[in-house]
Amino acid sequence: MRKDDKLFGEIDWPLFIAYILMVFLGLMTVYSVAYTPEHPSIFDVDKQYGKQIIWISISMFLGLLVFLIDSDIYQKYALPIYLFTTSLLILVLFMPPINGARAWIGVANLGIQPAEFAKIGAALLLARYISDLNIKQLNISSVMLAILILVVPMVLILLQPDAGTFVVFTSFLFVMYREGLTFDPIILKVINLYPGVKFKETWVGTHFIPILFVLVFISIITLLLSNVSFYLWFSDEPINGSIGVILSLGTLTIVALLFIQRFGNKRERTRMIIIILLGFTLTGGLSFTVGKSFNSLAPHQKDRIELFLGLKEDPNGKDYNRNRAMSAVGSGGWSGKGYKNASVSSVESNHVPESETDFIFCPFAEEWGFVGVILLISLYMFMLIRILYIAERQRSAFNRIYAYSVAMILFYHFAINIGMNIGFAPVIGIPLPFFSYGGSSIMSFSMMMFILLKLDSQRKDVLR
Repeated sequence: MRKDDKLFGEIDWPLFIAYILMVFLGLMTVYSVAYTPEHPSIFDVDKQYGKQIIWISISMFLGLLVFLIDSDIYQKYALPIYLFTTSLLILVLFMPPINGARAWIGVANLGIQPAEFAKIGAALLLARYISDLNIKQLNISSVMLAILILVVPMVLILLQPDAGTFVVFTSFLFVMYREGLTFDPIILKVINLYPGVKFKETWVGTHFIPILFVLVFISIITLLLSNVSFYLWFSDEPINGSIGVILSLGTLTIVALLFIQRFGNKRERTRMIIIILLGFTLTGGLSFTVGKSFNSLAPHQKDRIELFLGLKEDPNGKDYNRNRAMSAVGSGGWSGKGYKNASVSSVESNHVPESETDFIFCPFAEEWGFVGVILLISLYMFMLIRILYIAERQRSAFNRIYAYSVAMILFYHFAINIGMNIGFAPVIGIPLPFFSYGGSSIMSFSMMMFILLKLDSQRKDVLR
């Protein structure tokens, strides 16, 4: 690359304006939900909205620094940035626990959450690593190293524990799939251990990511429809749902038959049967592993899973947050109650805990109703589509991969946060991008966005 003479280069103004609008709407919602007559000024730093203005100002300053730095830096120093953010994840494990988790590093009376910034480090290093690979000559070590880039921060985040950010890191699997980094080398290594079997490629490995998520979706639907105890698969409790067993085995059989029918001759069918048998073996091992993992979860994490699956009801107890959140969203009706008129989800009423952070979608929906929610979702969708458009016009593989990483991280946060506000996802505690109150959240998402805008602004300087 060569340095651009302009400070902002050719900035993508539609995306930048969408970002500014989202930050503004978020600040106005924080002000509305946390407002008290004793502290009417939005600049009052004793209240959440005053502190949020400070965080937004710092984010804008960091954004200016991002544009002062040449875009080559992010690719050149991707590894040091990754190591720095990972070291913060190690450091935070030695901090005093807050609300049962070691996720914060204190700075004066404030604090930062390293897990939020670890997503940036992982996105940069993964983009650097994959862009340097020859996708046509993949081997097991190259795939495993890409996975290791993600696994290291994921394990450290799980030790905090922070289940929400851990889940968000799985979004990078879609980025790997988009760039052609399949699981073929790993699956082939296992299959070719069988005597007399030699495969060059596998349909399962090439389509590993979509297959994985389809099977997870089928498993959850099966459990919900059959109303079988979650312990049927994930604990040592006696099996008490024969209908669930029949549905699950029937589903797996149908999927297996559909796979086999894709292959015409006997040799190919034999190969596919071997793959399916290995898949059943892997499923059994995963069931046992997940079962032990489920038993090792904290009680509140088990409760959230069971409440989400509808296997337990406790609307005024353990399911209070989700129940109150859905009530607040529903109370907004078609056009909402008006700005600063949220009653169910205000901080003062405390009917919806964390209504300025994880559940900030509730007061917005209560104030602006269905119409406002549609407009907010449309704004988010515009941002995501614009980022994908930006990704596809890049000349640099590094820029493209990073852009897709940003899109998937934002999508995960957006979908899961709104999902848990309306009862479609378990409560795992992740913020709504650019909207939720919190310094680490607004700074990390802003830096992520500004780096993308900077890379895109100098895309024409890249030699093909």
